[in-house]
Amino acid sequence: MSMPGNILVAEKEYSLDTLKIITGHSVLKDPDLIPEELLLLCSVIDNPYLLPYFLETFYSMQLRDENAFHFALLRIQVDSQLRMNEDIQKHQHRMYAARTLEKLLFNELLLETLSVQDVME
Repeated sequence: MSMPGNILVAEKEYSLDTLKIITGHSVLKDPDLIPEELLLLCSVIDNPYLLPYFLETFYSMQLRDENAFHFALLRIQVDSQLRMNEDIQKHQHRMYAARTLEKLLFNELLLETLSVQDVME
């Protein structure tokens, strides 16, 4: 039995809201098709204190779709910025985890390099 707001995928509970942000879909049609790396990302984003234990796992992981994973990290950062006033500590932790993974995996922080001019073009 899942807690309210959680969903059972591969016999493990995940936050439905976090999975929606990570996948970029407001409705999850078939949660069992969510790639393992996105499920692991969901776990780490919901509990950023797990991040130190999974750095090597993420670093050596073969991502099914690097673009999708990168955008998942970006969506987490944007969502955290938008919700920062709701719970500053929670969203700072989520932002830190997403930015750390982005830097580890892609050697860049895309949101820092974007300017208003870049977005307008």
